[in-house]
Amino acid sequence: MTSNWTDLLVGIDDTDNLESRGTGFRVRQLAMQLEQNNLAKMAGITRHQLFVSPQIPYTSHNSSACMRLTVARHDLEKLTSFCRNYLQHECAEGSDAGLCIAETAAVGAAIHRFGRRAKSEVLTQQDSRILAKQHGFFLQGLTGDQGGVIGALAAIGLRGEGRDGRFIGLRGIRELAVKSYSLAQLRECTDIEAVETLEGKQISEPAAKVWITDWARPVLLNGKATLLVEKNDDNQDYQWRVVPKTVIKTY
Repeated sequence: MTSNWTDLLVGIDDTDNLESRGTGFRVRQLAMQLEQNNLAKMAGITRHQLFVSPQIPYTSHNSSACMRLTVARHDLEKLTSFCRNYLQHECAEGSDAGLCIAETAAVGAAIHRFGRRAKSEVLTQQDSRILAKQHGFFLQGLTGDQGGVIGALAAIGLRGEGRDGRFIGLRGIRELAVKSYSLAQLRECTDIEAVETLEGKQISEPAAKVWITDWARPVLLNGKATLLVEKNDDNQDYQWRVVPKTVIKTY
């Protein structure tokens, strides 16, 4: 029996210019409005770094964003229209915005490969449009020359594969104070799903304490929102601390 609910990935790229707020901000605002209008429940927003090349026009870093949503099937058309209208209204002058929407279960190996290629190759709008059409995805350019369709599809591929990017939107992470939290507390007040070291050691004891910095951003590893930590030997009040911002920004 088909469920009345479905899990979606929504990829967005190139909504900004040098003077405007970035794509990450726009996507967080869009997610908030979708929830306020009872159109979706957000399950995290990730940022994905794409290829930086003189052949690719971009505003500052050439990154795209993807949000994961739970949506009632009867609201799919309404949600698509809401996203499209929001971006057409909010995108900055001179932007080349693209929007891609796909059911998470339909994002398979071919889309994953496209996402990985977008991190190291110059791709074309035709590449993205053909692939999206083959898979029945919604893909549309909304402003300018519509070049953002490439990054929008790539964001869905990278988020769907589950091992690229960092979370710029996740329940509770921006409300964390600079202090130590037990793992039990982090699980209660955020949607962080795993805590581990750079070497892959899983930290799972509920009582284990982690020092949270002012830039504690989980990354996407093994399909989970994962907080990366390092051992702390300087203070007996907490055993772990979030890795430096410079490390997090490499994801």
